[in-house]
Amino acid sequence: MSPVRDKETVQSIIRGLAVPFFAVDNDYKIVFFNEPLEKLTGYKEEEVLGKPCHEVLRSDICSNDQCPLRETMTTGRDLVNLEMTIQDKNNQPIPVRISTSLVKDKEGRIIGGMESLRDVSFLKTLHKEIREKYTHYNIVSKSKKILDILDNLPDIAASDATVLIQGESGVGKELFANALHELSPRKEKPFIKVNCGALPETLLESELFGYKKGAFTDAKKDKPGRFRLAEGGTIFLDEIGEISKNIQVKLLRVLEKKEYEPLGSIQTEKANVRIIAATNRDLRALVQSGAFREDLYYRLNVITLNIPPLRERKEDIPLLIDHFMEKFNQTLEGKISGFTTAAMKILLNHNYPGNVRELENIIEHAFILCRENYIAPKHLPEYLIDRPLSPAVASGGKRLDDLVANFEKELIEETLKQCGGNVERAAQELGIHRSTLWRKMKKNKINLENSLYTPG
Repeated sequence: MSPVRDKETVQSIIRGLAVPFFAVDNDYKIVFFNEPLEKLTGYKEEEVLGKPCHEVLRSDICSNDQCPLRETMTTGRDLVNLEMTIQDKNNQPIPVRISTSLVKDKEGRIIGGMESLRDVSFLKTLHKEIREKYTHYNIVSKSKKILDILDNLPDIAASDATVLIQGESGVGKELFANALHELSPRKEKPFIKVNCGALPETLLESELFGYKKGAFTDAKKDKPGRFRLAEGGTIFLDEIGEISKNIQVKLLRVLEKKEYEPLGSIQTEKANVRIIAATNRDLRALVQSGAFREDLYYRLNVITLNIPPLRERKEDIPLLIDHFMEKFNQTLEGKISGFTTAAMKILLNHNYPGNVRELENIIEHAFILCRENYIAPKHLPEYLIDRPLSPAVASGGKRLDDLVANFEKELIEETLKQCGGNVERAAQELGIHRSTLWRKMKKNKINLENSLYTPG
C-alpha cells in the first residue's frame, strides 16, 4: 500500500471529506478520491486509483503543462482558489476553484500532494446573469443616467434624424453610435467610422468624399469616400469638433441637400446616409468663439445624447471590472479569479479622468503583470498606487463603502433567489459560512421573504 493511504495520513486529510478532493503520490498517481469528488465527476474511486490525475480530470491547466499540484510539490507553496476547468466522466466541462497542499508522513517527508475542488458552475452562471441583466446593446451599465439614454435608443434609432453624442474622451461614444445603427432600419447596411481629429484637412476631405483620377499628383485612379462606402447605412463622425471651416461647409451641404462632390469631380453625388457625430468638446462654446459654424451645429444637434463620465456613475465600476476580467481571461488566456480587497478599493476610489477606456487599460495592464490568481495593488499601474485614498469619491458623491455594500447586497440577493431561500446552500455557493451570510444579510438589511419576491 502507498504511504499516502496509510491510516495516519488519511486521518490527516479526513477533515476535507465534505469537500471534493483527491490525493496523489510522488508520481502524481491518484491514491485517494473521496465521495464528493465521485459525485462531482461521475468516477468511482476504484476506476481512478493508480492513474495520473491529469488523465482523469483533464483540466485545461494541465494540458498547458501548468499542473498546480506539480507546482506545490516542487516549490512547497500551497495554491488557493485557482480557477480551472475539469471534465467529468461524460466529457462535460466543470468550472472549479482548486486549492493544493503537500501531504507528509509523520517524519515530515513529502509523500504526495492533495487537491480540493469547489464547483463554481452556479457562481459562473450567476455572474453571467448579472452581467446580462446590466448589458444592453454591448453597453454595460446599471447607472440611471445611462439606462435612461438606453431606454430612448430604439425610438431614436427608428428615425433618420442626425444625432450628436457628447461626452468626455473614453466614455464609449462609439458604442452608443453602433447601438443606434444596429437598432435602426439601416442595420443591414454599412456602419462606417471616421476619426475626424486624426486626419489633416486635405486628407480628411478626400477620405470623406473620395476623389477622381488625376485630382492630385498621386491620384492614379478613382477612390470612393467614406460617404460612398456608407451608402444606405450610417456614418459615424467622431471628434467632429476638430474639423476645419472648409470641411464644415461641405458637411453642411450633405446634411442640407444630401449631396456632395468628390475631389476633382464636376458631378454631384447623392448621399443616402444617416449621420451620427460625436465630440468631447463643447460645440456651443466653439460656435460662440467662431471656430464652429452655427448652422452646422444646429443641423448636427437634432438629437443629443450626453454620456456621463465614469466618475458620475461609480456603481458601474464593479460591473465593468467583471466585464473586462471576463474579456481578458479569454483574449489573453488568463486565469485570474478576481482582485484582492486592497486592489478593488483602489479601483473603486479612482476618479478615472480617462473614463471607461482608462479602466480597461488598467485591467489589461494588471492581467499582463499578474502571475497569481488574484490581482493585487502591485499589479496596478504605479500612478494609482501613489495617490492617497480619499474617504469619498470627489465628484460622484458616493462613498466607497456604499459602492462595495451595494454590490455585495445585490450578489447575496441574487444568490438567495437562485437557491430558493436556502441560506445553507446560498452560503456554500458564495463560499462563506452560514453564520457569515446571516451577518451580511443583517448588515445589508436583506429580508429573506423580500429577497424571494420577483415581480411578475
